[in-house]
Amino acid sequence: MRAAWISAAAMIAITVAMAIMTGPASAEVTSGYQVGEPVGAAQVTKVAGNALDGIPAGQELCYRCRMGSRPVVMVFARTADDKLAKLLKKLDEEIEEHQDAKLSSYVNMLGADSDSLKKDAAEFVKINGIERIAFVVPKDDSKNGPADYKIAPDADLTVVCFKGGMVKANHAFAKGQLTDEKIDAIIEAACQMTE
Repeated sequence: MRAAWISAAAMIAITVAMAIMTGPASAEVTSGYQVGEPVGAAQVTKVAGNALDGIPAGQELCYRCRMGSRPVVMVFARTADDKLAKLLKKLDEEIEEHQDAKLSSYVNMLGADSDSLKKDAAEFVKINGIERIAFVVPKDDSKNGPADYKIAPDADLTVVCFKGGMVKANHAFAKGQLTDEKIDAIIEAACQMTE
């Protein structure tokens, strides 16, 4: 009887340890506007990317307003890493392929120091050869983005796909959760808006 109790206690301890180790990494993150919600205006400063949009680096504007009713992939990123580069390179290709539908995208870089964000974003664009995606820094709150955009502090990456100002898809990930399969799902959601 005692051996069975010890074995059961060991199994419980292993289960709890596994839950602790995998809990945060596998938890769903809710961040940003959700499907069916309208996307509001927000002031940003363009810092790099998309030389074809006619907006010079350093200009403050409402980029969302500038996009009008186009299909747009709006990204909020706290980490500029290889996975983000992979996502944006694929998205850059789709924007070129879907020029007739006016598919567009812009990335809001998030962090505590807006000056560093601006410098890092310009470097990221240059290193990764991203041509058709603008990089911006939110004007009022560079750490978490505009308050009414509801970007979760635990979301390392939030992707909101909208068309006609209404959200069509939302993808949010904690740090390290962006996989190749999830990148493909984001690209598919972007392409569906062009149909």
